[in-house]
Amino acid sequence: MNTPDRVVNLDASARPNGSGAAAVLSAGVGSFALAVLALAGDKSALIKTSLIFYKPTGPLSGVTTAAILIWLFTWGILEWRWRKRTVAAGRIGAIALVLLGLSLLLTFPPVVDLF
Repeated sequence: MNTPDRVVNLDASARPNGSGAAAVLSAGVGSFALAVLALAGDKSALIKTSLIFYKPTGPLSGVTTAAILIWLFTWGILEWRWRKRTVAAGRIGAIALVLLGLSLLLTFPPVVDLF
């Protein structure tokens, strides 16, 4: 059972990472959109009434639906543009973490009360 030696390229930079980066960044954008929409729904009566998609849940139904649509749209666009590319994963991850941190701050009641 002699098998020929195979050369395996372990160079990670040769593989496109755009799909993963698109998923990570779109998750950050989606979480930030959720926080901004929740804040806007709390502070503006006009936005609050326009976000009521299902009366028993109030504006929360519109906030979550709109945030999910923003997340999916962002993911789709970034996936389409980056799927065969190698992008700066560290930079994309840092941006996603900043967006996640901002979204957590914007949903923290003492911070929300400042607006």
